[in-house]
Amino acid sequence: MANLEDSFLADLEDLSDNDNENLDEENVDAENMEEDVNKDIADIEALNYDDLDNVSKLQKTQRYTDIMKKVENALEKGSNMSNQSMVLEDDPEYQLIVECNTLSVDIENEIVIIHNFIRDKYRLKFPELESLVHHPIDYARVVKKIGNEVDLTLVDLEGLLPSAIIMVVSVTASTTSGKPLPENTLQKTIEACDRALTLDASKKKVLDFVESRMGYIAPNLSAIVGSAVAAKLMGTAGGLTSLAKMPACNVQLLGAKKKNLAGFSTATSQFRVGYIEQTEVFQTTPPGLKMRACRLLAAKSTLAARVDSIRGDPSGKQGRMYREEIRKKIEKWQEPPPAKQPKPLPVPDSEPKKKRGGRRLRKMKERYAITDMRKLANRMQFGVPEESSLGDGLGEGYGMLGQAGNGKLRVSVGQSKLAAKVAKKGKDKQYSSGGATSGLTSSLAFTPVQGIDLIDPQADANRLGSGTQSTYFSETGTFSKIKRT
Repeated sequence: MANLEDSFLADLEDLSDNDNENLDEENVDAENMEEDVNKDIADIEALNYDDLDNVSKLQKTQRYTDIMKKVENALEKGSNMSNQSMVLEDDPEYQLIVECNTLSVDIENEIVIIHNFIRDKYRLKFPELESLVHHPIDYARVVKKIGNEVDLTLVDLEGLLPSAIIMVVSVTASTTSGKPLPENTLQKTIEACDRALTLDASKKKVLDFVESRMGYIAPNLSAIVGSAVAAKLMGTAGGLTSLAKMPACNVQLLGAKKKNLAGFSTATSQFRVGYIEQTEVFQTTPPGLKMRACRLLAAKSTLAARVDSIRGDPSGKQGRMYREEIRKKIEKWQEPPPAKQPKPLPVPDSEPKKKRGGRRLRKMKERYAITDMRKLANRMQFGVPEESSLGDGLGEGYGMLGQAGNGKLRVSVGQSKLAAKVAKKGKDKQYSSGGATSGLTSSLAFTPVQGIDLIDPQADANRLGSGTQSTYFSETGTFSKIKRT
């Protein structure tokens, strides 16, 4: 017993030690988490949003500088077509294209960040401008052009915005509640505008390089969706080989973003469409057929990417064939259904057809021949008005029915040859079994009166055959004996 109690106590002590260790670990994790949160809060507090360098850091990174130098050098040298036999994944230009795709996405995000910085600063001067000009680059150009000017009639915005937007901006600026910015704030805003425009120019340079090389890297895919969309698809998928291994249903979703409609209708929103919606074919398709066109584009793009991944057709002929097939199918979808053509009557034959003869045809003619009653109904007697079903010539006319004889519509119809032949055949079948005797013949004879008598059918037949016989019935209803004369 003592040993058992000691073992239980040792187990309890082990459990308590483990609980203490777990509590210590949880406390350490909680302290580390608090330290991380405190560090993040300290970093956020230390971040100065008034300084543009703390907000926009992409242009000062080494990666941005290296890629832009490679792009500029590649654009100056042109495309090198001598390394077509090299594996596509090992091609340095292909690797540069993948890096450019990633950099273009980073540049877009950086432009959005700078746009928010400019909007927050310039809201004090012209708060209504952000609701009139939505594009970040256009907004930066307009802010840089206006500056601290109060009278916008003195600012030439021609070429930056459409004429209708320029008029709305001028009218709104005359009634705005904003005030001129301090010189320091205005200087930071103009600097942010210049940085956004510089990033936009770098992005265009990167896209130009990618589009110029996509005809060499993926000629068939570029022929279908265009060089820009083909580069985005490759960059998102992780390369041409990864894109070729991807099913068409996933290619359709590359680049798709979750849209927040804030309670509005989802009937016209394209949730399952990514970069393919930027293609020319998709944009020119009617709204009702856009989803079908998107699926078709995704399927053909996958096939073209597989051809390009193995360098199957460097000339891009297969991609052009796919694009023409897509165009013909979309045109076919838009065609109205064929009108229902009236069916013409058959051409009448000038020569009489050969009619079948024989016993079967004669029977059929006799079976469906017109009756005598119908013949009389189809005839009219001259000078005598015919009877009708409704009277006074209304309804169905009776013709010569009822005009001969007693005035009744009944006509005595003679038996046809076919009916007579059928009746005769049935009569022959009825009497075909008479005169023969068999062992199944009953010995019971039924008399006209109430009584049953046992007779011998064979003996009776012999007596009938030997002479004239007569049968007598008594008044009492008993069957009399057969007498021979």
